[in-house]
Amino acid sequence: MATASTPSERPAPPPGKAGMPKAVVAGCIGNFIEQIDVGLYGYLAPVMAGSFFPGGDPTVALLSTYGTFAIGFLVQPLGGVIFGRMGDRVGRRTMLMLTIVLMGVLTACIGMLPTYAQVGAMAPALLLVIRILQGAVHGGEYGGALTFIIEYAPRRSRGLYMGYASLGVFGGLLVGAGLSALVSALLDDGQMATWGWRLPFLIALPLSLGGLLLRRRVGETPAFLEHQRKNPAPQESPIWETLRAYWRPLLTFTGYAMTNAVLSYTWVTYLPQWLDTEGGLGHSAAFASNLISLAAYLPLLVLAGWLSDRIGRKPMLLAGCVACVTLVPLAFWVAHQGSFGSAVLAQLIYLIPEFCIAVPATASLPEMVPTRVRVTATALGFNVPFSVFSGTAPMVATALVGWSGTLYAVSGYLGALAVISFFAVLLGFRETSRRTLAPGEAPAATDHAGDEVMPASGETTAARGAEGHSPAPEAPAAAGPR
Repeated sequence: MATASTPSERPAPPPGKAGMPKAVVAGCIGNFIEQIDVGLYGYLAPVMAGSFFPGGDPTVALLSTYGTFAIGFLVQPLGGVIFGRMGDRVGRRTMLMLTIVLMGVLTACIGMLPTYAQVGAMAPALLLVIRILQGAVHGGEYGGALTFIIEYAPRRSRGLYMGYASLGVFGGLLVGAGLSALVSALLDDGQMATWGWRLPFLIALPLSLGGLLLRRRVGETPAFLEHQRKNPAPQESPIWETLRAYWRPLLTFTGYAMTNAVLSYTWVTYLPQWLDTEGGLGHSAAFASNLISLAAYLPLLVLAGWLSDRIGRKPMLLAGCVACVTLVPLAFWVAHQGSFGSAVLAQLIYLIPEFCIAVPATASLPEMVPTRVRVTATALGFNVPFSVFSGTAPMVATALVGWSGTLYAVSGYLGALAVISFFAVLLGFRETSRRTLAPGEAPAATDHAGDEVMPASGETTAARGAEGHSPAPEAPAAAGPR
């Protein structure tokens, strides 16, 4: 049975400046595999619908497929609690090695499921079970990976490294889209419907094994090792401490994460389908336009992280909310022009609010909470809004367009969320980009210059004293270029 000291007994020394790339890759490779699965499921949903649900109304079959997709997201908070507790008690590294194996196996299983024609109602039932298990694993993986990277990153470059980490997320979506497009181009419709759609899902298994080997070669984070050294005995349950002491930052994060969730997943899962079926582009051109916009976004992720380190998370989040209200309707108007060029341009315009929100939001939550509950709090904080809003995004968009007959109904939905998010950031969010991630305690809030001014939300003077130490400087192993 693992003990609290296990992580400090086994891992290799944590990487210094030269070892940061390995730590970042080890942290984000699980998200890369996860998002390949999301991209595949989103892009191949129309083809998969005929395999798992009875024929008849294609819209009903597609909505059923998207509904199964959404259910996988809805169980992510439970997975965040289960795996988050493991990450906060046993170690980030141990938890991440387990989750990456489970993700590869479960994604590959989708490619091996029987169809409705073969086993009847058992086919959608099995797909549902796998999506539930995937959701639980994904719920722990994302919070653990973000914690792993942010605890290694230099204080003044955490946004930059979160930008690199986000490359795994959107790079996975790009690979998922690319694999879908490649298989669709090589096979005819009949082959795709019977067995072709299965092939891309099987690639997750060798990728997960490679990720496991990489994670075994990277040590536990310095912050967790220091916390375990100073607090060897288990303390309060991470989930109960998170809910008791850090519900305010989690609620604030939910307020702006919901816009990020719908913005991202409407773009990568629904918009290509609309361009294909309603926008007049055709399947190949619609997905090619989405691939181009995804590829264009990848370098912008690093730029967004760097910028959020320089000007702060809050200004970028506010700008993203305003851009969502003003530019998404413009993007949809351009998309209605019906050409391949207009489809690409529309998605590049759509990327402006995404650029402002995604990376600053990703970096902000792990910075709000202390080391002892960081995996649990980050997993719970991300999974609640993302499970509700991102998993349902393609289904809500499909229903809104079907009800209203116009894509602008989706921009209205996004605009309403963005207004709520704007006030959540304006009134509830305090800048986190210069906070010191002191092992075992909540980081101190900072002003723009980086000077600590007061404890973070949820922390009290008594809680600081109970830890027995004041904010510590960054661990030398995490040092890097400033």
